[in-house]
Amino acid sequence: MTRSSGTISDAPIPTVVLGGTGYVAGELLRLLAGHPRFELAAVLSDSQPGEPVAKAFPHLAAAYRDTRFSSQAEVRALVSSAAECAVFSAAPHGVSAALIDSLLRAAAQAGTRPRVVDISADFRFRSPAAYEAVYKHAHDAPARLPEFTCAVPEHLRKLDTPHVAHPGCFATATLLASVPLLSLGLTPPVLFVTGITGSTGAGRKPVEGTHHPLRHSDLYSYNALAHRHAPEVAACARAATGVEAEFAFVPHSGPFARGIHVTVQAPLKTPIDTPKMLAALREFYAGSEFVRVTNTAPRVKEVATTNYAHLSAVANGRTVAVMCVVDNLNKGAAGGAVQWMNRIFGLPETEGLTACAPGWT
Repeated sequence: MTRSSGTISDAPIPTVVLGGTGYVAGELLRLLAGHPRFELAAVLSDSQPGEPVAKAFPHLAAAYRDTRFSSQAEVRALVSSAAECAVFSAAPHGVSAALIDSLLRAAAQAGTRPRVVDISADFRFRSPAAYEAVYKHAHDAPARLPEFTCAVPEHLRKLDTPHVAHPGCFATATLLASVPLLSLGLTPPVLFVTGITGSTGAGRKPVEGTHHPLRHSDLYSYNALAHRHAPEVAACARAATGVEAEFAFVPHSGPFARGIHVTVQAPLKTPIDTPKMLAALREFYAGSEFVRVTNTAPRVKEVATTNYAHLSAVANGRTVAVMCVVDNLNKGAAGGAVQWMNRIFGLPETEGLTACAPGWT
């Protein structure tokens, strides 16, 4: 793949992480510690500038023993001084857009060219009105929206914008299962989705829904048919397939920390059995290194901590069910973002992301 920003070299690429104390930021730091090209230059934390990164993430102490969180001023100076750099934003939605806009304005004044992958929801919609309709507040950088493309990497061959908005974890799993059905015209454009997520998907700040004694050994739905990710899934599916689809989405809280299991069901337009459905999925994702289609039902432990997605399907001639499992922090967030940044800088898409699941998490 040709590097979009210049000639490929072996030099380290300065890398910045915004929103540095959350779970997704911690996962980004874990992946960057083993990446051969992206070299951490700064981790922004407004709440803990100057504090050791290892204090927030003790499990990363071996990799970041002397690294400390940076202030916004320090990050702006870095982005303004590096001719090119990679910026990952793991800041919350409603915060990320303003941070990114500030950095890009500083870079433009300095004549530098950072590339951004935003993991928040702030750049997933093409219009400020669409964003405001879902998140109930005005967008903080509406002029930047055309500079971002939102898609799962496997569903977009060519990137036409300088920056990327990575879909959320539920969206990633749902799109991987749904886009083949819509693209191949196998089902009507009304899909019924059941998703189960681990507790890390709710973020680091404890709330009732993620408090361990309440979540342990339990399973319950929330925001049925009204979850904020459903419009994002529909927008990404439309961009990937040209089909205006409806997603009837019922999310659930699972009693585990990492992972997402999604089942997408729909009636079939023409009779298809299970072997033909599996063959169609394999053909659709041929060449996609991180998507594996299995004959048996996929399990969360098969992909936990990895950037891989496992899919399977069952079809009885009338109805199809496609199952997808991903790790919410990795493929659904940090890993998918690194996968995008690899592409942006012309690196192999799998660079730094091929570690297998531990299996006994």
